Amino acid sequence: MTLEHNKALIRRFGEEILNQKNLAAVDDICRPDYIEHDPAPGQGPGAEGLKQWFSQVFAAFPDTRWTIEEQVAEGEHVMSRWTWRGTHLGEFFGIPATGKHVTVAAWTSDHIVDGKLADSRIILDMFGMMQQMGVIPAPGQGGS
Repeated sequence: MTLEHNKALIRRFGEEILNQKNLAAVDDICRPDYIEHDPAPGQGPGAEGLKQWFSQVFAAFPDTRWTIEEQVAEGEHVMSRWTWRGTHLGEFFGIPATGKHVTVAAWTSDHIVDGKLADSRIILDMFGMMQQMGVIPAPGQGGS
């Protein structure tokens, strides 16, 4: 596969799965033995675990929208910097809906094998997201 094909696969992942919330597309884009190197707490293994995780995220943030800000590809690897935005309207990690809108920075390192996403690492600014949700005080808003 070419570098452009690999980058296009990750853009397709973002559009079809993350933005259109089409979990069936996971089977077309990811290998069944997909590995998430940094899984979310409670995320199961493989493509099925990824679908279960995203169904929870979509329930908590039904209007979520992911945008790729930049991508770099080398060989079978694609690095992407994302921004996702959404409104916290359902339980997330045991936190009841706050109704707050969040803008979250994210970075992924994706590995494509034979035209499918084989494994990935994601870093999310969870601390910033929790501050925006009002779960953690932002600087200058804390007690004492």
